[in-house]
Formats: sequence, structure tokens, C-alpha cells
Amino acid sequence: MQATPADPSTPDSFLTPLGHLFVRSHLGPPPELDASSWTLTVEGLVERPLWLDLSALRGLPRTSLTAFHECFGSPSRPDVPTRAVANLEWSGVALAAVLDLATPRPQARHIWFEGADRGSFAGESGLTYLKDLPLEQARDEVLLADTVNGAPLPGRHGFPLRAVAPRMFATNSVKWLTRLVLADHRPEHLFTTRLYTRRPPGGGAPRPVREVDVNSKLLAPHDGQRVAAGTHEVTGRSWSFAPVVSVEVAVDDGGWQPALLQPRGPQPVWQRFTLPCRLTPGPHRIRCRATDARGRVQPPAGARNAVHTVEVVAG
Repeated sequence: MQATPADPSTPDSFLTPLGHLFVRSHLGPPPELDASSWTLTVEGLVERPLWLDLSALRGLPRTSLTAFHECFGSPSRPDVPTRAVANLEWSGVALAAVLDLATPRPQARHIWFEGADRGSFAGESGLTYLKDLPLEQARDEVLLADTVNGAPLPGRHGFPLRAVAPRMFATNSVKWLTRLVLADHRPEHLFTTRLYTRRPPGGGAPRPVREVDVNSKLLAPHDGQRVAAGTHEVTGRSWSFAPVVSVEVAVDDGGWQPALLQPRGPQPVWQRFTLPCRLTPGPHRIRCRATDARGRVQPPAGARNAVHTVEVVAG
């Protein structure tokens, strides 16, 4: 996976400015697509295959979605925390509206999303970026977005169209979308069955990386910061597939203290938390951990969603 040389910081704002949105690419530089000749094809187990240009797509009913957007991290290092996350407002056309035009056949169980990017990865060449989701889940949740935060999609974020799969890791939100395939099986591909899989807690067969883990991130004070001694408001954001129901903060070896947590509401947005903490002169370690409605708690270490820790110096 290729990333920007240094991921931008995460600002403490409800919507993440695009200049602070992380950039990921598996197959080289973003493809340069011409909006006037671009088409989205819908094929496979459908009654009516489709070739939709932007004009046809934008003629369908539009909808909007605000949701957190989290990078899973390197597929070769699935337990390394990245905490690359954003909260964005997308708008476009519901996948369900396109599927209604194509009419899936009864035997269709899966939908494949293919992007226009092509290249090599992990020793394999001639790849396209391909992901798949269960058809019924994708029909209910996926948005085909052409704008983000009220502006047209930038080239590096998927212009002219990308999939947005809310509450799932961003690897499932395919950029530069050009092709949808309905099938009765999952595709055998580097990015579907060989990478982006992990074993569930307690063991078992590998499963595709889809549902987001419970997670949280401290935003202020930030790691390495020098602050004045005294009372500071610790702030951060939390997110999960299910709503986060509590966030706790600990300073140094003190116990976990409940932070004030904003509710998630009807859309899968990230949730801000705050807690005033008194910092005496000297170095301090601040930690946060979230718990979601499924009862999942961030682990202390050894996982990609391990408890987030920052170190600051008060003086």
C-alpha cells in the first residue's frame, strides 16, 4: 500500500477538511479519468446490464451520508495501529437505485466493486483493485458518491465516482469505480481472499476485513506537546461499527475516568469525547479507551485498535 509521505494530522472538527484526509493507493498514482467518457458498467447476474455515464447516474435520486472513514492499515501488518481516520459528508446515488435498474437475478449473492486503477502489488502484476460485499448488505448501505464535503471528488480520492461503505474499513470503499459485477460467489483475488483477511478472536477461518473495530484517538493534547501545568481538557474522537457507549481516560498510573461522550445519532459519525484533567509539572502519559454497544473494548496492546496513548510535558 502506498500512502502520502506523512499523513496529515486529525483536526478536532466534526467534518474533516479534505486537506487533512489521508491518501491511500495500492496500485500506483491515481488514474486520470475523463468525466466525459467515463462509464459505470453493471453486469453479471442481472436482467438488464447497464452502461451509465455521469449524466445518467446524476439523473437518479440523490442522497447524502455523513460517516467516519477509517483506513485498516497495511494488509501485511494487520495488527499495527494506524488510526488514520476522518469524518466526511458524501453525496451521490444509493447503490440500491442502480441495482433497481439492473434487476439482480435471484441467484445473485455477492457484488464486486472494481476500480480503474491498475498495477502491481505484493509481487503480482496486471492487477485491478477489486473488493466484494454481500449483495443485500451492500444494497442497504452502500452509496455511490461523486462529492465529498460539498465539493466534487478530487482525483486522489476517487474522481469521478467511488463507493462508500459506511461502518466498514475504507479498503471496501473502492475509488475510481468503473464496474459492478453481481455473482453467486466471491471473487478469488489478491485484495479479496488473500489479503485483507484476518482470523476472529479465539481462532477460526480467516474472514474478510469489513466491519470496523471499536477505536478512539486522542486529539488534544497531542503526542509530544509541551503544555502549561494546570487543568486541561482532554479531547478526542471515538468510532466503531456499533455506536460507542463510553470512553474512559487515564493519566499516568491513575484509574480510568469516564469522559463526556457525544451520542452518535442516526448516521455513523465519529463521537467526540472530553474530560478535564489536571497536569502537574513534568512528563505525563494520557490514554483513552472506548467501549461500543456490542460490549467490545479496546485492548491494551498488541492490536490495530489498541488503547491510544500520548505523552506530554507540563511545565
